[in-house]
Amino acid sequence: MARAIVIVNEGAGQGHDGERVAALRDKFAAVEIEADVTLAGSGEEMTGAARAALDSGIGLVVAGGGDGTMNAVASVLAGSGATFGVLPMGTLNHFARDLNIPLALDDAIANIAQGRPMAVDVGEVNGRIFLNNSSLGLYPDIVRDRVKQQRRLGRGKWLAFCWASLAALHRYPFLSLRLHVHGDEHARRTPFVFIGNNAYTMQGFNIGERTRLDCGQLSLYVAQRPTRFGLVRLACHALAGKLAQARDFDVLLADQLTIDTRRKLVRVATDGEVTLMAPPLNYRSRPGALTVMVPR
Repeated sequence: MARAIVIVNEGAGQGHDGERVAALRDKFAAVEIEADVTLAGSGEEMTGAARAALDSGIGLVVAGGGDGTMNAVASVLAGSGATFGVLPMGTLNHFARDLNIPLALDDAIANIAQGRPMAVDVGEVNGRIFLNNSSLGLYPDIVRDRVKQQRRLGRGKWLAFCWASLAALHRYPFLSLRLHVHGDEHARRTPFVFIGNNAYTMQGFNIGERTRLDCGQLSLYVAQRPTRFGLVRLACHALAGKLAQARDFDVLLADQLTIDTRRKLVRVATDGEVTLMAPPLNYRSRPGALTVMVPR
């Protein structure tokens, strides 16, 4: 039988205990994979388990959870040559969806056994990787406030997110930035900056999806000085397929870029996790750095 280390976020789905771990091992055994299942309760535990897996010489490491879990494990595997298996157990599962990996558990396990390895890109900012996207401005503020509400007030994730979004829109802070792309400098004042690992669909009803994760590119999206109503107008343009015609919305593709600001520290979101970073923020694409099992 093939062997795999399976690192599962113990809080994913309805949670995991000894009984669920045993059931997971049985599901892998049914597709002829001997799975050593480890439960992890934090990002540090996930990355530690992934490093231990690499040190053991294992060739297949599987992550079970949402996009944050995928990021934690992939941050260790990127550039290692080990193969990454994905068990989508989160709420949104953007990374799995964009690679057409099945969302049903049994089908995802079958894909790990019967799929094909594919080299995909990862993005990186100041040494921290992202599989989906990174952002500055409104979104990191919303995430920080959402986590505070969950911890202090005991609110559920989505209720806390809604309240945090309303609070962020009420404050509506702007960032003054200098973007360095393709040797050119662009000064921008904006409430948000979005950087994708490869290009996102930004128009129509498939907005937020990617068709390729292996083009070696970052995509940069910046709205210039929009009002709150201006953000709503941009969203309407996107749904109507007219975002490319919007004069106050920049879309750029590059394999690397730098974002600078006069602030000493900036909140930066990477796949939904927020970190304080010191500018300049140096972004780059790492082409083919991660080998993932995808459907044939």
